[in-house]
Amino acid sequence: MELFKELLKHKIGVVSLSLILFLIFIAVFAHIIAPYNPFEIRVNEILVPPCLKHPLGTDLLGRDVLSRMIYASRISLEVSIVAIGISTLIGVFLGSIAGYFGGLIDNIICRFIDIMLCFPTIFLILAVIAYLEPSILTIMIVIGLTSWMGVARLVRAEILSLKERDFILAAKVYGASTFRIIFKHLLPNALGPVLVSVSLGMGQAILIESALSFLGIGVQPPVPSWGNMLIEGKDTLEIAWWLSVFPGLAILLTVLAFTLLGETLQEIINPKKIKQN
Repeated sequence: MELFKELLKHKIGVVSLSLILFLIFIAVFAHIIAPYNPFEIRVNEILVPPCLKHPLGTDLLGRDVLSRMIYASRISLEVSIVAIGISTLIGVFLGSIAGYFGGLIDNIICRFIDIMLCFPTIFLILAVIAYLEPSILTIMIVIGLTSWMGVARLVRAEILSLKERDFILAAKVYGASTFRIIFKHLLPNALGPVLVSVSLGMGQAILIESALSFLGIGVQPPVPSWGNMLIEGKDTLEIAWWLSVFPGLAILLTVLAFTLLGETLQEIINPKKIKQN
């Protein structure tokens, strides 16, 4: 609650959060808000430029671009929420274990993190998807399984700084179990950096999903995705600019909103570090 009150004092944070909430609202009520069926083909309305009837125009099959973008927002949020949920759970678990136990367990987990970080996330994802059938579920799982390393490092660092505090030593004296110490006392105090990582990770997940769909190995047509809408419009950019421009703007604004929200949260949680940078 205190974090939310502090967030309201930052204009950039408020604007970013408002944009994200607006996107969530659109995604949840897409079936009500969308003016047309996003899958309906209209051969007599092919490549209609933006107008009152079709505010963002129509595509090569006469489908309403606005309706498809509204439904595509649902796909982007579903992928990012599930993927970041998976990566956060893995990162929090491994980071907690490494930070609390230290020693050999810490070394093994840290070396595993280092190995994973040696390979760019997009290459890891491409390597895995090459052996699997492209689908929304596959993208969610693969992004989640290849994006947990940053969370693990953050949580490990926080646990290392907290585990020698007096309240943790007191919990040990009173006979609290390892599970209770980690999940009851340590993790709640390490929640701030995790929230920052989640916000930044959401933007990254949306960007990766869009990139995979643009490459043709992500969300498959006719299901609308901002990424596959970009690829559909790339060959007609000169005569139908709206097919690429509007999905591109949606990706840009959404990723920017999550990034700015994450940076604002970082500034609230750790203002000294921001000033030093």
